[in-house]
Amino acid sequence: MLDFRIFTFLEVCRQMNFTKAARQLNITQPAVSQHIKWLEKEYGIKLFEMSGKKLRLTPEGDLFRNAAMTFHHDEMYLKRSIQEMKQEKRKINFGATLTIGDFILSKAVAEYIRKNPDTEVSVKIANTEDLLGQLDGGEIDFAMVEGYFEKGEYDYRIYSREAYTAVCGSSYHFQKEPDVLEDLLGETLIMREPGSGTREILEKSLEGRNLNVRDFKRKHEISSLHMIKRLVSENCGITFLYEAAVKEELENGSLRKLELRDFSVVHDFTFVWRNHSIFSQDYLNIFNSLHKDDMYTI
Repeated sequence: MLDFRIFTFLEVCRQMNFTKAARQLNITQPAVSQHIKWLEKEYGIKLFEMSGKKLRLTPEGDLFRNAAMTFHHDEMYLKRSIQEMKQEKRKINFGATLTIGDFILSKAVAEYIRKNPDTEVSVKIANTEDLLGQLDGGEIDFAMVEGYFEKGEYDYRIYSREAYTAVCGSSYHFQKEPDVLEDLLGETLIMREPGSGTREILEKSLEGRNLNVRDFKRKHEISSLHMIKRLVSENCGITFLYEAAVKEELENGSLRKLELRDFSVVHDFTFVWRNHSIFSQDYLNIFNSLHKDDMYTI
């Protein structure tokens, strides 16, 4: 069982303010200070320091935070596993981003359920940012993400590598057929919301060319992939998506791929869990059950 002062520390990390942490924990601010001082004495480190008027973690404090989050996650997983053992049942609880959940993982999960009929499966669909938050908070055991993550905080395995491309409606009209990425800046861009992996890949790709989503003539933000594809097929604009998400539309001709000379992007879909977890082998066993070598699409 984790020392209660660890939870105080993690709340201070979330709030970066002792008073706000005390309010969230329903204890006094002096009590929060005492808990932090006790941890600093116990481990012989300084956890926080002031940078101007802002509180920040020391390098040792950041290391401690990373470990504490894994400890917390492992404790929650352990408690649930013990209850499952008593009830003679098994459950896996994980998250996946929208593209992965809707277009990549369904077949693998179906096969897993058929081979493990006594195991209950819970899959939460959210964007990368939200999933990492749920993973850190112990709400899910692992996650399948397409966005970027801090590799120092998570262990991971590559699930597949996917092509990322620009698409438009089959009858979309350009003044001049685009040849390079900048040729699209005069078009209306339809994109996912901030925090989604699909949006993040686009922003990183544009950044490498000294561009930004703001450089497009008009922009629409849509959190639904199905709506984005419908709007694009209705010639309301262009978009950037993983080819796996538009495979059916490209095959039936409702969308077409834009062949750009300077835009060839491939990105990893990644299976992640808290680093240095004592249950890493459990997660790897599930990964191996879900993953097939021939699932790499590039």
